[in-house]
Amino acid sequence: MTASYIENTATITTAEVSLTTNTTYSTANAQTTAGSTQVWLDLNALALGDQFALVLYEKVKSGGTQRKVSVWNFAGPQSTPGWVSPAFLVRNGWDVTLKKLAGTDRSIDWSIRNINV
Repeated sequence: MTASYIENTATITTAEVSLTTNTTYSTANAQTTAGSTQVWLDLNALALGDQFALVLYEKVKSGGTQRKVSVWNFAGPQSTPGWVSPAFLVRNGWDVTLKKLAGTDRSIDWSIRNINV
């Protein structure tokens, strides 16, 4: 097993941002590194009126269509600003995105941690 780690800071707007590529989300940018993955976010910048959504996309089978699998919503100041997703298994064409639903654009630190199998 090997580990991979992606980290960055992105200003999140109403455009859905792929965290795996740090660009606007596109199904053409699907990741195929198989493994157990977690997303880490620093949501300290969120303020009253802010709403953001983190989305996990994955293909159920190789060559399939990428679909939304899980959505996590964050609203306003967070009582625990450091957030970590549950671990999820990915393989066939996955991505993780972040998007502002309401409020002010925010700069958010994030990382994706993957144990490859």
